[in-house]
Amino acid sequence: MPFHSFALSLAALAAGVSIAACSAPPAAAELPAPSPPAAAHPPATMTVSALPSGSTQSSAAMAYEGGRGDDKRTFVAGAILVDHPKGRLLFDAGYGRDLVQHFKTAPKIMQMSVKPQLDRPVAEQLEAGGVPLSSLKAIVLTHAHWDHVSGLGDMPATPVWVTRAEMDFIKSGDDGARLARDLGTRTYRTYDFPDGAYLGFARSWDVFDDGSVVLVPAPGHTPGSIVAFVNTPDGRHYALIGDTAWQVEGVDLPAQKPMLTRFVDEDPAATLAMLQRLHAAKRAVPGLIVVPAHDARVWAKIPRFGSGSAAK
Repeated sequence: MPFHSFALSLAALAAGVSIAACSAPPAAAELPAPSPPAAAHPPATMTVSALPSGSTQSSAAMAYEGGRGDDKRTFVAGAILVDHPKGRLLFDAGYGRDLVQHFKTAPKIMQMSVKPQLDRPVAEQLEAGGVPLSSLKAIVLTHAHWDHVSGLGDMPATPVWVTRAEMDFIKSGDDGARLARDLGTRTYRTYDFPDGAYLGFARSWDVFDDGSVVLVPAPGHTPGSIVAFVNTPDGRHYALIGDTAWQVEGVDLPAQKPMLTRFVDEDPAATLAMLQRLHAAKRAVPGLIVVPAHDARVWAKIPRFGSGSAAK
């Protein structure tokens, strides 16, 4: 990139942060709360645990419209393990061992503005915690951007589940799915949503037929993005929302990503509709823990893998 273009990009970045820190998000349409879903019956031995693999440092101003530039935030990257008697599901893959090379596929403005820090790849954490990669039923991608697929390079034989729309997105040649294509899709499998409405979403897939893991389509950030509702035997209710919002305020307010970074959403209007739907879902399920893929504060509420909650 020529120096003058680099300088202009940084100037725009700084201006965007300043504007975002002073602007409140516009009022969003309030959707009625959907009917609560039928009671789930998760098995007593099911567990959920978090495997953060690294992070970047940024601010609320870069995360959601109306956020403050002086409100510093840690953007975590990693995976969530659902250990169910019928199979272990890993949601997303976090940063992999080849993070330095993988980061070169990220948007240029991101490469100029943040520096990802690799702590420990998910694959290493699983193996050290007594969970062989061969025991994973699948890695379920919330979507196929670089920071969600990087760790797939360390787990090349594990099946990867994506929606048909997301597979089409990967194959389309879109820059946002470049790393997924580079790593290869030989182990990818597509799925549909054969079950009925769930918590305001028209279609769903009850993966284990007990209400413990229910996937719903949530297009917007990418065409095949999903939300995974996970209901645990101790009465917790999680919504793993990928990058529909980067920080939980995106759902709580609700508020879109700031204008400067909204280009990462393939369809910003559809993304806003998903935020509004999730906002309504929180009113329908008291205590619903919305888990953006990059909000370290929320990840801290999930049991850490290896703490005795998930490793067996």
